[in-house]
Amino acid sequence: MSGIERLEDAAIVTAARRGLGGGESAWIVGGAVRDAVLGRGVSDLDLAVAGDPGTAARALAQKLGEHAFELSAEFGTWRVVSAGHGWQIDVTALRGGGIEADLSERDFTVGAVAVPLGGDHDLPSIDRTAKLYVGGKQVRPDGGYSYTVTDPKGRALGQVGLGNRKDIRNAVAAARAAEGWSNATQHNRAQILYYLAENLSARSDDFAARIAAMTGATSAKGKTEAKAEARTEVEASIARLFSYGAWADKYEGAVHMPPLRGVALAMHEPIGVVGVACPDEAPLLAFVSLVAPLIAMGNRVVVIPSERHPLAATDFYQVLETSDVPAGVVNIVTGERDALAKVLAEHDDVDALWVFGSQEASTMAERLSVGNLKRTLVDHGLALDWYDRAASEGPIMLRHAVQVKNIWIPYGE
Repeated sequence: MSGIERLEDAAIVTAARRGLGGGESAWIVGGAVRDAVLGRGVSDLDLAVAGDPGTAARALAQKLGEHAFELSAEFGTWRVVSAGHGWQIDVTALRGGGIEADLSERDFTVGAVAVPLGGDHDLPSIDRTAKLYVGGKQVRPDGGYSYTVTDPKGRALGQVGLGNRKDIRNAVAAARAAEGWSNATQHNRAQILYYLAENLSARSDDFAARIAAMTGATSAKGKTEAKAEARTEVEASIARLFSYGAWADKYEGAVHMPPLRGVALAMHEPIGVVGVACPDEAPLLAFVSLVAPLIAMGNRVVVIPSERHPLAATDFYQVLETSDVPAGVVNIVTGERDALAKVLAEHDDVDALWVFGSQEASTMAERLSVGNLKRTLVDHGLALDWYDRAASEGPIMLRHAVQVKNIWIPYGE
């Protein structure tokens, strides 16, 4: 049966169960089994069957080792019944050719989820709540709360921590303590950025699957096309890291000729601690495009990733941990972007703030940064094409990531 696994008219029926007692259970079209069916250990269940419920029921019964099944001609429903274990599975056809399975146990119906054909995300099913990343460590949010990340169809993809004001303060303190990064040589920073790019490349398949799941491309396009689009974003992110690795020791100052007998050296120096609020579009590429120029120039950052698609950033801190990035250089606080950006704007120990995503957030960032003379870079709600290198890479971003110190050098005859 595996020969038609990828055909459009095939349905892959997967059993996935979590917390039966709590009423959570799902029969998912797509993927491979990663749990047990009503406590029975079932492994390597990967059914590719023709898109009719009868064949699906027979194949399911065969895989589960249950051979008693019956047809309800009135409703076109196939029923897989286990007399020995007291449960049954009703398999019916969905519109569009998919398969829906309804699971019941001793007259107790468990809430089932019907996922359209091709709706699997090829991601691990381990129930994991992503932490914040502060001071080089994965930490739980101060308030202890989290929120669910879903795809555009409302299906849960994972949980992330809900950061608050205290988490931002902790992240700013960690960034301030990482002053050694600003004093590191440009060559050292370049090597670490190269290492980041290499390690992200090694996990490109994982990130592509994650992005495809979060952005919902799989629901509007074919699975192959969606994966290709997500992979393009990952490859662009890798290329951007390599690019800023190259820029780290090449974005230099200038020598000016003032109206006196001497010269003025315009030296580029790090700003210090910079807050960054990322937009929802291109969640990985936008994150990298905003963070990389700042750390390449020796800044330390407190980043609020995309509120809608934060899992790309929480996966990315696993790359940071293995790439020799010193603790406190990159700090990631997930949660409500505009609320957390407000805290960064009001914080007197944040030297600059970059806010991308909405006009309201841009206006708020500029208004609140006046009181503490914070430098700002905002997009005023105008979406940036993150794939356009002329608009989002190189000097156009680097000049906002440095401050200029002028050194006057007079000389005689």
